[in-house]
Amino acid sequence: MGQVSATQSIDIAAAPDAVVAALADYAEVRPAILPSNYRDYQLISGGNGAGTVVHWILQATEKRQRDVKATVSVDGDTITETDENSSMVTTYSVVKSGAGSTVTTNTTWTGAGGIGGFFEKTFAPKGLNRIQAELLGNLKKRLES
Repeated sequence: MGQVSATQSIDIAAAPDAVVAALADYAEVRPAILPSNYRDYQLISGGNGAGTVVHWILQATEKRQRDVKATVSVDGDTITETDENSSMVTTYSVVKSGAGSTVTTNTTWTGAGGIGGFFEKTFAPKGLNRIQAELLGNLKKRLES
């Protein structure tokens, strides 16, 4: 079993505090920017920032899905979603960049062992990177329009 990781970044023409506020809004903004790979999104408690609990099915591929129940924590300009159903942790880090911000999302989890783990470590990050890029692109469109 090894650590598997996927990372994606984007520049957004918005101040870091506006980007963090949008990312931390699980009641309005998040459901609006999620790609179709996120199914059955449900706000369980909270809705804005630390302490929020959300649920969704991440449809990674046609046959592979993950049932996610994430608890949100916020530390400055970093939002972390920790899945209670697995080892998966996703962070969104926002830093000032010129007149705007750079947002980087990183998802890590403990992968399977053996040959299955090899394929997971090889292919899962590529698929997740596509999903992350779409989510960040949707965020950019929302904040820049």
